[in-house]
Amino acid sequence: MQQLTGILKFTFTKTIRIIFLLLMLCLLSFWMVSNSPVDPVRAYVGADMTRVSPEQHEKIAEYWGLDRPPLEQLRSWSSAVLRGDLGTSMIFRKPVIDVIKQRFAASLALMGTSWLLSGIFGFLLGTTAAMLKGSWADRFIKWYCLTIASTPTFWLGLLFLIVFAVQLGWLPVGLSVPGGVLAEDVTLIDRLRHLLLPALTLSAVGVANIALHTRSKLIDVMQSDYVLFARAKGQKNLSILKRHGLRNIALPAITLQFAGFSELFGGSVLAEQVFSYPGLGRATVQAGLQGDIPLLLGIVIFSSIFVFSGNLIADLIYRVIDPRIRLGGKSL
Repeated sequence: MQQLTGILKFTFTKTIRIIFLLLMLCLLSFWMVSNSPVDPVRAYVGADMTRVSPEQHEKIAEYWGLDRPPLEQLRSWSSAVLRGDLGTSMIFRKPVIDVIKQRFAASLALMGTSWLLSGIFGFLLGTTAAMLKGSWADRFIKWYCLTIASTPTFWLGLLFLIVFAVQLGWLPVGLSVPGGVLAEDVTLIDRLRHLLLPALTLSAVGVANIALHTRSKLIDVMQSDYVLFARAKGQKNLSILKRHGLRNIALPAITLQFAGFSELFGGSVLAEQVFSYPGLGRATVQAGLQGDIPLLLGIVIFSSIFVFSGNLIADLIYRVIDPRIRLGGKSL
């Protein structure tokens, strides 16, 4: 009962923090978009503004509420959000919540696939490097992780695009489905082929942190006193890894994986731009460049809650499973 009370109190404190964080993010985003040189009306109409008279320009601005002062726009938007209405997107001409639902479904498939791949392969590579410390395999894995960790996501995506899509022709260049094909005619294989390159890009970058962290933790475990005692009893490395190593390194790796939601979402924005993948990250860029304030603020709220959920899950896993944090929860 005491443990449950501590978890509920911790969750409530975190929720209060995310509410204040959302307020600050919305204010900052609104201020940046309002003071940007982008003319939302011009972005709404298109590049050819010669066909739009000044009167039409004013009517369009009045229709979208862009003729009002920024504070009045913010107050109107805030009151609508409290009623559960995120507004209407100027770019897509549909409710913001519908745009987020549609785009997040595509982004979820991309981020979920890359999240699983990076976690599994990062854990395996880190474990292999630690068990073979000092060998050529360990040096190669460290070189790969350090190199890929300093590689920009968009550059790696372009490299994969040139090699696998352009030169080899194994995979499509971009999009999430084949162009010119009706939605009912798109097969699961088609979707997976279009998903593979951006997912590989994100997972290749995400492997580095998990692998290096797992390697460091497992090396510490293998050099501990209880492992030395197990070796003295005649236990082999594989047995020690199963009984002592995996138990001590699995939890930090899982927690780090959940805590990496912010990096995952940020990487998906770049990957979706490179591969023209119609996900939430690409919609974010479009909303920022075209001054679509309702869509941008809606995505800010949704993405913040998404990242907060990952961090909260990571913290709760530690507090539930790790007794050291559970006992010291009052001081956290």
